[in-house]
Amino acid sequence: MDLSIVDLSPVPDGGTATDAYANTVDAARQAERLGYERFWVAEHHGMGDTLAGTTPEVLLGHLAAETDEIRLGSGAVLLNHYSPLKVAEQFGALDGLAPGRVDAGLGRANGSPAVDSALGTERHVSDPDGDHREKVESVLSHLYDDFPEGHAYADIEIPRSGERPPVPWLLGSSPSSAAIAGELGLRYCFAAFIRPQFATHAFDEYRDTFESSRLPGGVDEPEGVVAVNAVCAETDEEAARLRASAEASFLRMKRGEVGTTPGVTEAIEELGGVPEPTPETLDEDEWPRAISGSPETLAGLLEQLADRVGVDEVMVQHVVPDHEAALQSHELLADGVGIDAH
Repeated sequence: MDLSIVDLSPVPDGGTATDAYANTVDAARQAERLGYERFWVAEHHGMGDTLAGTTPEVLLGHLAAETDEIRLGSGAVLLNHYSPLKVAEQFGALDGLAPGRVDAGLGRANGSPAVDSALGTERHVSDPDGDHREKVESVLSHLYDDFPEGHAYADIEIPRSGERPPVPWLLGSSPSSAAIAGELGLRYCFAAFIRPQFATHAFDEYRDTFESSRLPGGVDEPEGVVAVNAVCAETDEEAARLRASAEASFLRMKRGEVGTTPGVTEAIEELGGVPEPTPETLDEDEWPRAISGSPETLAGLLEQLADRVGVDEVMVQHVVPDHEAALQSHELLADGVGIDAH
């Protein structure tokens, strides 16, 4: 099983975006050293005091200079906010900075009404799936110089490295996004840390609708990654203690407090105690929003979830405020799964 990481660039308590980005660089360098397959950064808007990951295209440019081999990508660039040409130019520039190792992770999401207004984003469109599909196709046509002769955009050129162009991935957290990925014949990454209850259904939909791709950068067979919230520690009990931050963060989100992550002690107080360790074996219909465990336990849990949706790669997102604990989690997990360090 391959392992990857998606990083949200959380702002540490009392810190700034500068500290958040420095931590993201640390995590990317460590992931490369440990043998993680890819390192993606996220796009969230309007929460800059807690999440500094607003512009993956900018942060990835910096990470390209700070790493040598690991694949770098977006988890995701939100297409509903931007023009396809601009997105293609961003990924073309990134390919020039990190030749042959860029993943173009494409998704969609609405923010708050104020954020969407400030971004100039139409919150309600008549055919959201059709609009998203059309934008994805347009990005790839620009990125791979694939507009037919005579098309109005055929002569528009974007920067490129001359190596393999950025590899497209369609990202989502619903069966509808899975169907779009399948119909277009693209690689698909499902965000199980958002809607774990749809994970199995989404991958079933992806495979049921899959057609060998007619798009540049597409695939002939389904290829997927499942992204989970997971934290690893020396023991199941200590990992469950660290997981308290994720559990409390989810409860805050339900109350409308989006993007805030309490420290472990504060989280345990909010929860009324330390969460129970994640069991070594999950029931067939059980998919927690966050999991935790020792290296051996967590490796087994990830294997179960990957097998359940039929993928060979798991992407880990963590909600651990302490940077050193997060780095240790990545190291212990790599050891538990047995990926090869560089």
